[in-house]
This record gives sequence, structure tokens and C-alpha cells, in this order.
Amino acid sequence: MDLRFDQLSTFGEAEDPQFKAVRSGGKPIRLVDTTMLYAPRSGGVRRYLNSKRTWIAANRPQVRHTLVVPGPRDAHDGHGRVSIYAAPLPFGDGYRWPVVKNAWMERLIRQRPDIIEAGDPYTPGLAALKAGDALGVPVVGFCHTDLGALAALHIGEWAEKPVQKRWAAIYSQFDQAVAPSQFIAGRLIEAGVKDAIGLPLGVDTEIFNPHRGDREALRRKLGLTSRHRILVFAGRPAKEKKLDVLVEAVERLGDPYVLLFVGAGGGAPSSDRVICMDYQRDPQSLAAVLAGCDAFVHANDNEPFGLIVLEAMACGLPVIGVAAGGVAESVDETVGALATASEARAFAEAVESVFARDMVALGQAARQRAELRHGWDPVFRKLSAIYGRLTGCAAFEDADQPALEQIGWN
Repeated sequence: MDLRFDQLSTFGEAEDPQFKAVRSGGKPIRLVDTTMLYAPRSGGVRRYLNSKRTWIAANRPQVRHTLVVPGPRDAHDGHGRVSIYAAPLPFGDGYRWPVVKNAWMERLIRQRPDIIEAGDPYTPGLAALKAGDALGVPVVGFCHTDLGALAALHIGEWAEKPVQKRWAAIYSQFDQAVAPSQFIAGRLIEAGVKDAIGLPLGVDTEIFNPHRGDREALRRKLGLTSRHRILVFAGRPAKEKKLDVLVEAVERLGDPYVLLFVGAGGGAPSSDRVICMDYQRDPQSLAAVLAGCDAFVHANDNEPFGLIVLEAMACGLPVIGVAAGGVAESVDETVGALATASEARAFAEAVESVFARDMVALGQAARQRAELRHGWDPVFRKLSAIYGRLTGCAAFEDADQPALEQIGWN
């Protein structure tokens, strides 16, 4: 169940009902996830954590999972989701910035974890390291963001190296650094983080499915006709998404192409060829929109992974991305195309090359790749193996699970 923060009850110390049965059969193993990258309008990190919670409940019955994230007040939903008050970020699209590291650390300690996973290098991540030291438990650092690349984009190239150095210093303190792509794992290793593991994320192929789409209904809703070719991007209106490249590319392409921004329109240049749609909080609603379009476009050449790309592929969409960053690990010519650079002319050429091919076959290949390569189950089994190695707790592992060196991490 995905509750909004304003639906959370006042935080209390009572045992979650779903874990009372576990406790009666023996002491549960406690896994705590914490991050500031979880907000009512957030995307990939939120869906990763929610999918993990669902998988653990179904596959690791002796593991109690708690999620500790920022919210408008201290609260607890009675099902393992805890919010700690943090002030909203100005223009932060719902994100909040925790400030007091010691208070966050104390709340983590109160969860009595056997292992902690930190999803950022900010206050929650630093508090997780302190809590792990205080409790003598391992802490995993899951690196969802390339801070060096973001610093170069938002501040200037001069800022990349000092920020990257600090980024690496933090992730080197974790008992294990994990990244959602080989690209980010390689960036960590280059920066000095030993043995960072690349663990590409998964996708729920039941929710994100071509059958959810109604192409004609979507076109009527958008005021378009069957002749229009809808390119879609869904995500945050952030500078690193390079929405301006997508807008300039669709203007170069001209009729019959249109560009649909889902949730990202506030950060894009205006254009007669662009249609903006509100953020789709419900995954089924997002899947219905994606599956009604013709192709997914993604211009960020420093994307750590791009879970939305997998979700689009699972909906049967060819993908046009850039031959750099994490997206290039999921996309090739069999499921779409990669532009040579995050530049409008190159991107427009890549789009045209896709539509000159068999779009039905490309969409079917994209769906098949999502099904065969990117299910959540193998992702979380590998992640559980990491937890089991670090804690020595058999509750994290399958009885027939192969040794880590046999799985093939990188």
C-alpha cells in the first residue's frame, strides 16, 4: 500500500501488526532503508523502494523492512514506513531536506536494524553511517546519483572534481557501495570506491504492460489524430534531464511529431509541438499513458540508470536515448536507437531512424527485453545475497542461492 505522507498516523512505538506473527515465530531480522530521495512526486527511487518492500514481504518472511524518509511531520503508517519532519526544498517538487544528522541517527537507532541501506550521501546517508557505527551493524550505500556530474552541470565544470572527491569519500565508508548501473559503479571505482557493485534495477512487467494502452483514447484526450507520432518523456523537470534538447529535436522533426512531457513540463521550453501532462502518481496510470504513445525519448547523457526507460520498454515502446550513461546499458539498435550526442540534430536523426524501421517489431523486442532481463525478482535476490554476506543472516538468502562469485555482479 502506497500511502501519502498526509495519511500517516502519529508516530508511536507500537509493533507493526504485520510483524507480530513473525515475532511469534522468532526474532525477525530488521532491514532499514533511508533516503531523502523519496517524495510524493518522486520517481525511480521511490518505485525501487516500494518494489523492494513488496518483494521482501513475499519472499523473505523473517525480514522486517522499515523505510525512514522525510515528511511534513514525524509519523508512522503502522506498516513499516516512518517519516521524520524535514523542511520542503524551495522549488523542490515535493522533496524535503533533512538537516539534523544526530536526530536522524537517533531515529534510525530506534528501529534496531540488523542492516541499513542508505539511498543518498546527504543527511540520511551520513546519519546511517553513524547509526551503523553506534550499533555495530553493516550499512549499504546505494548510489542513485552522480554528484560530480550534477555539480558540473549546475555549478560549473570546476566543481566536478572536488564534489566527486567528497562523493567518493562518503561511499568509501559504506560496508558495500551498490549502483544501479555499470556506468555509475565504474564512476565510483574510478573515484576510489573499491569493489562498487553494479546492480541494474528491474521493472514490474505486470503493471507496465502494452495492454494498458489505448492509443486512440490518448489521442482524443490530447486533441491529436491517429496520424500524429507521439514521443513521450516522463520524469522530473530537472536541468540534467536536458528537456531543451528534446524540445529542439521535435521542432526540427516537425509534423507529424509531437512531444508529450509527463510531469516534466514545468522545466521545459515552450513549443507548439509540446504537450504537458500532470505527474502520474499511480504507476498504472503512468503505464496507460506510456503504452498509448509511439516511442520514449531520453536525452540525459549522464543518467545513472533510468528506471523509466525500462518501464517504457515494458509498455512496448522503442526508446531513443544517448550513447552515454546508464541508459546506454539498456538500449541498443534492437529496441530503439542511441543518438551520438545529447544534441538536437543528432537526437532528431536517431528518432527518424527508429520510425523508418518496423515499429511493431521494435516495440515487441523492447517488451521482451524488459521481461527477460529486467525482472525485479533476480535484482532483489542478488541484493539479498549482499545483505546476507554482510550480516551473516540466513534469513536473507535462498537455500539454493549460488555463491556471490557465481552470480556475476559486474
